[in-house]
Formats: sequence, C-alpha cells, structure tokens
Amino acid sequence: MARILTLSEAISELVADGDSIALEGFTHLIPVAAGHEIIRQGKRDLTLCRMTPDIVYDQLIGAGCARKLVFSWGGNPGVGSLHRFRDAVQHSWPRPLEIEEHSHAGMANRYAAGASGLPFAILRGYTGTDLPAQTDSIKTVTCPFTGEVLAAVPALNPDVGVVHAQQADREGNVQMWGITGVQKEAVLASKRSLVTVEEIVDELTPRPGAVVLPKWAVTAVAEVPGGAHPSYAQGYSERDNSYYRRWDALSRDRAEFESWLKTEGLAERSAR
Repeated sequence: MARILTLSEAISELVADGDSIALEGFTHLIPVAAGHEIIRQGKRDLTLCRMTPDIVYDQLIGAGCARKLVFSWGGNPGVGSLHRFRDAVQHSWPRPLEIEEHSHAGMANRYAAGASGLPFAILRGYTGTDLPAQTDSIKTVTCPFTGEVLAAVPALNPDVGVVHAQQADREGNVQMWGITGVQKEAVLASKRSLVTVEEIVDELTPRPGAVVLPKWAVTAVAEVPGGAHPSYAQGYSERDNSYYRRWDALSRDRAEFESWLKTEGLAERSAR
C-alpha cells in the first residue's frame, strides 16, 4: 500500500542527490509543487527526465539542482524559450548542464519499455534528423523478419517518478483524468514514485477515460491542493497564463531569477 506522506517528507525520503528523476505531465497536472520542494531542500546533481520540460525544469536548472537533462522538446509553452536552461547550456550558469535529446516518440517509447521491464524500445523514428549523430543513446537494429532498419532507444527507468493527479483514496490508489501524457508509464518505469494529489478521498468514483494507478504501483502519495499551479488540474483549477508570461520576463536576467528564488522558489509553500 502506498504511504500517505507530507510533500516535505516524501521529497526528503524519496529523492537523493545524484538521482535521476522524472516530473511528468503534459500541459495539465504538472507536479510543480514537488519541483519547488526539491529546490527548497537543495537537492543536487540530479538527472532530470521529461518529454516536455517547461518552467519548473527551468527553475530546477537555474537553482543548480540539475547536472543533466534527458528530454525532447523544451520551452515555456505558449510564450517562448527557457532562459535558465539556455544560460546553463551556453554559459554553464549556475553550473554546466549535460543534455541528452530525443524525439517525443523516442521518450515515450523509452518510458513504455521501462514500464514493461524491457531493455530497449524500437520505433520508426529519427529519420532525416541529426539526433542519432548527437545522442549516443539512439542506435539502430535490423528486424530479423523483414530486414527493416529501425531506431532503438534504451528503456528509461528513473530513480524517482513524480506526477500530479486529482484524487487518491486513503490506501493510495490514484485517479487522474483529462489530458494525460506518460504519467502512468513514468510511475511504472520508476524505482520509486510520488503522486501529489488535489485531495485524498474516502472512495474513488470511476470516471470515463480516467487513468487509475493502483496502490501497489505507487510508493507515496502527498495531498497538495494546487500542486500543479501554474498548470491546471481539470475539475479543480484553471491554467494561470499570467504566470507563464511573468516567468519569461524575470527568468531572462540572472539577478531577477535569484530574487525570485529567494522570495518564491525557496519560500515555504502555502495552500492556494
């Protein structure tokens, strides 16, 4: 049975310096509060994995938590670039950042292979790009039945998988609905997992199209209302577009970012 912990307890117990960690979510249900707690606790030398790293990864990188990023597309959705990410790659500030870039399909297949207990995934992909020349973890294999040459990528098994969801029951069964990406696969592929939720309820009510993570697949659950802000949680909160626009302006300048880090990034979280 998944244990019910506070967010602070969960990050302290599950995330160690040097871990690989995936905070997954696509547009919706992004575990931002968990990312801020990682910053607050000063975790270091992390390998950050994500299909679409956005502003919470920009914040983690700028705070000096990351040594490597494994990703596909990265940006401030609907606004522009990730300026702390760019500064780390181009100028090694606040520390050098190693990058391992894949396509969306490559990352999704890596999680699926990890969740399935397979050593690698194969796909028709990367054709016409120079990613195989830049990324050592992209290889080719020849189909033994047809002779077709396919792309191969290693399974992704993070030390810790973190996602946000709408509800969990008191035994740690989790339910999420709306736009879901690879949250299920990320949790199942990870050695340890944390799900932050909008609320803990006595009983989960089945919903059409919902994803259910059973208690045996989850290490810990933390009740964190508003834990996806500024992204949204369907049925609970709206997307805070102004936050994304504000981030673009303040993240461009190191001094502005450091001011944000002291006043918001390291501040104790309050319920929204």
